[in-house]
Amino acid sequence: MLEDIIQDRLKKKRAYPARVERTHLVSEVLNKFADLEKSGVKIAITGRIIGLRVQGGIIFIDVQDESGKMQAVIQKETVANFDEFRDNSDIGDFTEVVGKAFVTKAGQQSILAVSVRNIAKAIRPLPSVWHGLHDIEERFRKRYLDLILNKDVKEKINKRSEIIAQLRKFLWKQGFVEMETPMLQPIPGGAKARPFITHHNALDTDFYLRVAPELYLKRLLVGGFEKIFELGRVFRNEGIDRDHNPEFTELELYWAYQDYNGLMKFVQKMLKPFIAGKIQKVKFAKVFKEYSGKDWKKIEGDLDEVFKKEVRPKIVEPTFVVDYPERLMSLAKLNEKDPALTESFQLIINGVELVKGFSELNDPIFQREQMERQEQEFRAGNPEASRFDSEYLEALEHGMPPAAGLGIGIDRLVQLVTGVHAVKEIIAFPTLKPKDKN
Repeated sequence: MLEDIIQDRLKKKRAYPARVERTHLVSEVLNKFADLEKSGVKIAITGRIIGLRVQGGIIFIDVQDESGKMQAVIQKETVANFDEFRDNSDIGDFTEVVGKAFVTKAGQQSILAVSVRNIAKAIRPLPSVWHGLHDIEERFRKRYLDLILNKDVKEKINKRSEIIAQLRKFLWKQGFVEMETPMLQPIPGGAKARPFITHHNALDTDFYLRVAPELYLKRLLVGGFEKIFELGRVFRNEGIDRDHNPEFTELELYWAYQDYNGLMKFVQKMLKPFIAGKIQKVKFAKVFKEYSGKDWKKIEGDLDEVFKKEVRPKIVEPTFVVDYPERLMSLAKLNEKDPALTESFQLIINGVELVKGFSELNDPIFQREQMERQEQEFRAGNPEASRFDSEYLEALEHGMPPAAGLGIGIDRLVQLVTGVHAVKEIIAFPTLKPKDKN
C-alpha cells in the first residue's frame, strides 16, 4: 500500500524551483497580524503542508515553517491555478503562498491566497498520515521525521545549540581563546578510553580518532597560550547506554597559573545558568566510605568500577567530589598534603559525571613515570589505558606553566537542562546499529 501511495505521487506534477518568494516567517505574520491585516500589505510565506482540506471551491492548508504554522485559504475564484494545485498537492509537500492577512468566519487568523505554488514534492507520505512513528529506534534513525512530528524534539535540539552558544559567549568574555586540535591522532591519549582506529592510505599509517584533545591543548600552554578551550567531538569505542554515545561533544578548557580550587569556583560561575544553588563539596575518601562501606585504599581491583557502580549513582545533589586517588588521575598533580591523592574534582549530579577537572601535572619526569605505568597496563591487556606519548613528553620538557584544566560533557549538560533520561534524545543523529547488519 505504501508503494501505491508513492507511485500515485510520482504521477503528479512535480516542481523544484531554485528561487522562491518569502517576505515573512509564519511567526512574524502571527505576531504582527493586526497591523498586516489593516495595511493589506502583500505577504509571502513558505513551508511544509501539514494539513490539507478541500471543500468544493476552497482549499484550506496548514503551512509550517521553522517558526510555526498557520492556515492559508485558497479560493477557486481568485487563484488561477486552483485546479492544478488541488490535483497535485499532498500533505508533506513544500509550498509558497502569496496573499493578505485576514480572519476567517470561524475567527482563525489566516492568509487569503492570491497565488500558490508547490516548491518541493514529498514523494513519500509522512508517518502521521501513513502509520505513525512509534518505534523508538526509528525515531532516532529517521530523525528528520521525528523533528517534523514531535515539536518537543526540535525544542531540545534547539536548546542544545543555545547552551553551546552560551558557553562559548561566556568563555570569550572571560578571555579564553577557542582552539582546534587534531581529531586524527597517531597516539590516543588524554583519557582512559578504548579508541577507534583507522588507516591513512597516503601515509600508510594507522591513526586513532581522538578520545580527548587534552595532550594537544597542553602543548599550546607550552607554546605560550594561557586561557584556551576547545568545543568539539571526541570518540570512545565503548558501550552504548542511557548516558553514553560512542561520539559525543566535549568542552575542554585549560587555564595557566590556576589550580583546581580556582577552577571549581569558575565552574560554579560558568554553570550558574544551568544549575540552581550552591554546589556542595565532599572528599572522595569520605563519600566512597559512606556509600560503599569500603576503604578505597584496601581495594586491589578496579577502584574506578567500584566507584561508578556503588558510589556515583547515589550522589544526587550537585556535588564536587574532590581529591581522587592518584591511580585514577594519571594526568593530575599530586596533592601536597597526601601524595596518594591528586588535586582533582568531578562534578556529579543525579549520579552522572558532568565535569572532570584537576591541577595539571607539569613535571615531565613524573609524567613519564605515569605514562610508562599506563603503557604497561595497556600491554598487559587493558585497552582503555592511556598510551606512552614521547612527543608530548618532549613538549613538557620544554616547560609548561602551572595550570588547571577540565572537561565538560555537553550532551550530559543538555540532558540535565532539558530533563531527558537518555542521551540519544538530545543528539540529532545518535550512533545506531545499521538496519541491514547481520
